Amino acid sequence: MSIFDVKVESVDDGTHTLQPYEGNVLLVVNTASKCGFASQMNQLQQLYDQYKDQGFYVLGFPSDQFMNQEPLDSEEIPDYFREKYGVTFPMFKKTTVRGENISPLFEQLTYETRGVGSNKIKWNFTKFLVGRDGTVLYRYSPSTNPEKIETDIKEALK
Repeated sequence: MSIFDVKVESVDDGTHTLQPYEGNVLLVVNTASKCGFASQMNQLQQLYDQYKDQGFYVLGFPSDQFMNQEPLDSEEIPDYFREKYGVTFPMFKKTTVRGENISPLFEQLTYETRGVGSNKIKWNFTKFLVGRDGTVLYRYSPSTNPEKIETDIKEALK
């Protein structure tokens, strides 16, 4: 199954597939508003602003699986990130990114990539770069500054 056929839950319009993003380069990120890496939202927004006209999207999937660092309700999260970091890229409902109830999206992302020692997501702000054809190109650790991903984004957009 293509990543674009995976169903996700939007804050605004319910459950749908990622088909609207097919043909674009995606950076899928599991986020959390109270995580020490939340300041990366500034750089993620800058990348989105810089490359969105070339077919690039950042997709934010909040998760509360790591030390309860996402206490907000799904509906509050986009407003919080918009007010605090100026985020305008798509944000989705809280998502299970590991464990037995892992969402189909993160199941596929982690199946196709491997982190250090295992394929499980170990913390918030793990990032996945997905090519226009739906291939998962790279996985980046939570500590990877989004600016360091820019070269890979440029290459994927070619």
